[in-house]
Amino acid sequence: MADLMKGKRGLVMGVANDRSIAWGIASALAAEGAELAFSYQGEAFGKRVEPLAASVGSDFLVDVDVMDDTSLDGCFAQLKDRWGTIDFLVHAIAFSDKNELTGRFINTSRENFRNSLTISCYSFIDVSRRAAELMPEGGTLLTLTFQGSNRVTPNYNVMGVAKAALESSVRYLANDLGPQKIRVNAISPGPMKTLAGAAIGGARATFRHTESNAPLRSNATLEAVGGTAVWLASDYGAFTTGEVVHVDGGFHVLGMPQAENL
Repeated sequence: MADLMKGKRGLVMGVANDRSIAWGIASALAAEGAELAFSYQGEAFGKRVEPLAASVGSDFLVDVDVMDDTSLDGCFAQLKDRWGTIDFLVHAIAFSDKNELTGRFINTSRENFRNSLTISCYSFIDVSRRAAELMPEGGTLLTLTFQGSNRVTPNYNVMGVAKAALESSVRYLANDLGPQKIRVNAISPGPMKTLAGAAIGGARATFRHTESNAPLRSNATLEAVGGTAVWLASDYGAFTTGEVVHVDGGFHVLGMPQAENL
């Protein structure tokens, strides 16, 4: 390893297990020398995250509810007390009622629309505002999106709208925070076999379809997504901001399936 992140510290939000995209990013950052803190929500997730954090030398775990201002304030107060400043934040948080990730988008309920947009999009704005206060010398804010933000994807439904809002937020935040030398970007992997991905109806069929049609004939790996995050958070990403970086085997460039799959 090249120690690209040596001397840098940051918070990773959203690790659920060792197949999480957030974990792929965390492990890549740690391998390049970063010092990590992890947030989780609730005791059950805490028990999953603790051994993973320990495996990369971290004992800094914070229970956070992004719907609760007091909880968020407490998290960033702990970061300030322990480290003073941070260099990066990884936001891998999204939610929608699983029952509304099948069938038709038109049947989205008001309550689930509100919750999905608040948790999946507004939470990034909320944590970015707090994180920016701990980045006096600049830094990096990263979030995760999906191609359902701009192309209709079966069963993605309200999450597509939430991710579209998230991507727009990335651009506005990048403009707001640029004068402070804070970069804001999103990574857009294709379908991956994660706990979150499994909640979407037809996930296995979608995974197979993208794998067989992407120009590289493969879906992304956790290592590939993690490597992209390292680039964006390291000094090599110093002049990249406001971007949605696709790590999906090239699937996003297609207009139709490959000829052999028509």
